[in-house]
Amino acid sequence: MSGAYSFTVYGTAAPQGSKRHVGNGVMLESSDRVRPWRQDVRFAALEKRPPEWDMTKPMRLDLVFWFARPASHYGTKNGITYIKSNAPAQPVSARLGDIDKLSRAVLDALTGVAYLDDRQVIRLEARKAYFKGQDAAPCTIISCFYV
Repeated sequence: MSGAYSFTVYGTAAPQGSKRHVGNGVMLESSDRVRPWRQDVRFAALEKRPPEWDMTKPMRLDLVFWFARPASHYGTKNGITYIKSNAPAQPVSARLGDIDKLSRAVLDALTGVAYLDDRQVIRLEARKAYFKGQDAAPCTIISCFYV
């Protein structure tokens, strides 16, 4: 038997970076944004999780991180807005985060919600993309499958 569910988390994804040691065995996230982002992922996953969802199975995750282009990527000529020729086609800016760190934040957030432990994830597909329109809101689309 297999199962699947998908959900969207609105807002800009936060990468789970390195932790820093502050003494007495206490480790803190290097990014202040990652904790609220993981909470948003958990709440969205809980809200959409089917009641019969089996958290004990091996899992596959598909992640699509959608980002808004920065205003600096756009120009205007004769009242028409366009993407500048020197603007990157893909979201490779350091401020957006590495795809592995973005994925790690989602994997940790889903522990105890979509699966018991992230070691159950046997396949992971992730990508980053820019929205086409200037007014699109950033979000992440997460699809969970068990096999």
